[in-house]
Amino acid sequence: MDRIASMAAFVKVVENGGFSAAARRLGLSPTMVSNHIHALEERLGARLLNRTTRKVSLTEVGKAYYERCAQILAEIDEADQAAGAAQAVPKGQLRINTSTALTRHVAKVGAEFTERHPAVDIVLIMTDRMVDMVEEGFDLAVRMVPGGESSLIIRHLVTYSYVLCGAPAYFKRHGMPKKPADLADHNCLRYAHSPFGREWRFTGPSGEEAARISGNLETNSVEALRIAALAGQGLLLAPQFLAARELKEGRLVPALKNYRPAPYPISAIYPHRRHLSAKVRGFIDLLVERFSDQSYWEG
Repeated sequence: MDRIASMAAFVKVVENGGFSAAARRLGLSPTMVSNHIHALEERLGARLLNRTTRKVSLTEVGKAYYERCAQILAEIDEADQAAGAAQAVPKGQLRINTSTALTRHVAKVGAEFTERHPAVDIVLIMTDRMVDMVEEGFDLAVRMVPGGESSLIIRHLVTYSYVLCGAPAYFKRHGMPKKPADLADHNCLRYAHSPFGREWRFTGPSGEEAARISGNLETNSVEALRIAALAGQGLLLAPQFLAARELKEGRLVPALKNYRPAPYPISAIYPHRRHLSAKVRGFIDLLVERFSDQSYWEG
């Protein structure tokens, strides 16, 4: 039988002065309570209770055992209460992984979250690869491209759009592409972890079209791509929100305006759906709230 359940039954028998009263408190039958006590005595090889038709009393061994059992059960109860409190109020360390391109957005949410919940400490790690969340000890990931183990829980936050763009100086030297197939004659700057790979796909007036691209720069740095594009090195297929300022100021110019690259989701990813801690649940709720402006992400 379960040892903790048997210890709880033993303590209730002592505190309530008998099997029937203990059974009522535990919601068990007197026979089941008796079986728990018998299981303990068999396991210990010692009698814990002296039984008469009127009452039960502790043996010398039983008295010492009762005191330890009461202490152990109280500590278990305290541990349960502490765990429950941790679930109810955000506290402790929150380890978050995110894409480098989302650093500014996730950091802003993190600053607001710690302002609301000062008992939370955030560890924010940026990577361009999808981490092993369990192995590397992350509570939550905010990623631009779906990935990871199928057992992970994925909550959609928002959908973002891509834009093909380049510097005015680049188009002055090389001309403006009119259709995706024209990209074969252009220097295309490639993000090393791009979901598109070396084949950029667009949806246009005639449906979906693909362009096999090549170029003289491939990097895992979003900032390096932005600098290269601004310098006129080549064409950049970038998330709309990353190039919004440069596009607004005219330092980058959109190309293939009649063609749209496939949109992609930004997602919150976490290992477990059940018993989600208050810190993770609260951070995800704030992400949903702050990422809700679809027009910002789609441009």
